[in-house]
Amino acid sequence: MTLRCVIVDDSRDVLQAASELLEDEGIAVVGVASSGEEAVRVVAARHPDVVLVDIDLGPESGLDLVSRLVEGSDRAASPSILISTHDETDFAKLIETSPAIGFLPKSRLSATAIQALLAAHHEGAVD
Repeated sequence: MTLRCVIVDDSRDVLQAASELLEDEGIAVVGVASSGEEAVRVVAARHPDVVLVDIDLGPESGLDLVSRLVEGSDRAASPSILISTHDETDFAKLIETSPAIGFLPKSRLSATAIQALLAAHHEGAVD
């Protein structure tokens, strides 16, 4: 089964590059959004298997958006992975307390990395 993904980033260049990379690696990018409001609509309409959310969405916080996506879902929320050009240590405490299942630097974004975080999340949910 093909993994279905929505990408949320305020940079159109990042949205395009990440979409192309993940599509080439076998992930179906079923939607993109450049703001929190757009992301809420796209995720509700597409019901992806995973949502990649940039921590810094310009005037918005990707951390806040992940919480909104979890709280606003009328069904099981899609797992969210935070992404950023910043180092994970810059946001470690915030990432740890967020409902996101993990963090990936944009430089390490790949289907393999996403699948590894999802597998770890699912294993943790079973324990």
